[in-house]
Amino acid sequence: MATAESSATVLHSTGGDQIPEGLYAAVLAANSGLVTLNAVHTQAVIDHLRIIARRQGQSIYSWSKDTGLGSLREEGIFVPGSQRPLDAVRYVLQSNHFGIYLFPDATPQFCTQVAPQLRQIARSVGNPDRRVVLMAPEVRLPTGIASLASHLTISEREIPRLRLRDGRWVV
Repeated sequence: MATAESSATVLHSTGGDQIPEGLYAAVLAANSGLVTLNAVHTQAVIDHLRIIARRQGQSIYSWSKDTGLGSLREEGIFVPGSQRPLDAVRYVLQSNHFGIYLFPDATPQFCTQVAPQLRQIARSVGNPDRRVVLMAPEVRLPTGIASLASHLTISEREIPRLRLRDGRWVV
């Protein structure tokens, strides 16, 4: 298994479950159909992108093993038969529409199980323009696929504690 390389784009948050404003643009700007997102707070990422999907009318989906692929724009809309990872990724490959597909808690077993399909997605940038975003605190892709993917990392920026010294605020 290979980890994300040093060419990862780092997006800074201000701590907690704050999500950087440029996240959606960074996903769209990725030069691969496969994006890894190293994020500690994956639910906060989903909530942030849900707001964007509803406000802008974007096609953003999130996968869970219980419900399969579900629309973030419209509550309660799910893709039938997409509970298994392989079926969900096949659906993405067969889709003829723009979409961002989030796969939270992407374990190494998940990535290995759908490796051939992930390789196809990583190579298929263009029409239809779709992105598969694998999210976890540390996404580990099989060897050979990591070099094809775009890598994003949400890093928590430390806010310096200010102190009052001699009538001035200092770090």
